[in-house]
Amino acid sequence: MTPLSLRFHPITPDDRIFVAGHRGMVGAAVVRHLQKMGCRNIITRSHGQLDLTCQAAVRDFFAAERIDRVVLAAAKVGGIHANNTYPAEFIYVNLMIEANIIHEAYRAGVRDLLFLGSSCIYPKFAPQPMDEEQLLTGILEPTNESYAVAKIAGIKMCEAYNRQYGTRYRSVMPTNLFGPGDNYHLENSHVIPAMIRKYHLAKLAMAGDMAAIRIDEKRYGVIPQDICRAIGYRPDLDRLDTSHAPKVLLWGTGSPRREFLHVDDMAAACIHIMQLGQEDFQAPHPSFVNVGTGEDITIRDVAALIADMVGFSGATVYNSDQPDGTPRKLLHTGRINSLGWRPSLSFKEGLADAYRHYQGSSG
Repeated sequence: MTPLSLRFHPITPDDRIFVAGHRGMVGAAVVRHLQKMGCRNIITRSHGQLDLTCQAAVRDFFAAERIDRVVLAAAKVGGIHANNTYPAEFIYVNLMIEANIIHEAYRAGVRDLLFLGSSCIYPKFAPQPMDEEQLLTGILEPTNESYAVAKIAGIKMCEAYNRQYGTRYRSVMPTNLFGPGDNYHLENSHVIPAMIRKYHLAKLAMAGDMAAIRIDEKRYGVIPQDICRAIGYRPDLDRLDTSHAPKVLLWGTGSPRREFLHVDDMAAACIHIMQLGQEDFQAPHPSFVNVGTGEDITIRDVAALIADMVGFSGATVYNSDQPDGTPRKLLHTGRINSLGWRPSLSFKEGLADAYRHYQGSSG
């Protein structure tokens, strides 16, 4: 077998690299990683500057910019409610973005492209941990089927262009991500940013720090009524109920197990996979790779870690009337480990970094 070092197709400082979706959490992390590598020609465009759903605009962009490599992190994303409510938008926008970028990159002679997928591509009842061979072996989760189908189409489009045109188009399937640039709005945030904000607000309430709560609400969005009640915050009266012991309210029982990866580790994995040669991405190997830690943890244990990190010593209350979701969701990471990559941050280190960034943004 060829040594891994000899199979590398390294990025150079002069490569012109288009990061589509640079304002998103993953795209921004990829830009940071490339900058640390000394890359001098990172190309970005806001939605106002380039509508990725418009084929003519994307074609003109590639014709003008002489791109060497593409990181396709742009997508329409949302939680379960959004996916279930707007399935037509999720399938249309995501199909258009990936089809335009992949095809126009090929037409412009771009040989190297990395497509960011999602672990929701796997069947709803896939055995745990989920490996790459399980794609298209069962029915999808109905609530986000449109998004998943679009992501599967992106994977297969990359495979088809590789087979027909000899391109090096790869895909990565991340586990649950967290870290700098995360969404802390409590109506649509994911589990870790939601917990960080809830425990932080409860700590502020316990300290009677109304000024800090106001700043947090201004920067991260309105605090829902159930959370206000839990921490004793009366926004209508602009005061805290000092007779109330602040607590943290979490959905479900806390028993589901989930896998989490810091977004900076995800960015490092993206760059690593993009630089690999062809040997590990030719049949019978899949053209896509799972990216995760290979380890999971219960939601209850995550909550305990965050409470300790934030410094909140009050009660945590679980609302078992709310759904837990899938009991377990874990990616098999043997393939990416064999390709020479492992995460650099422990879960505790990643949480501490995420909280530092949260506090830096929230003041």
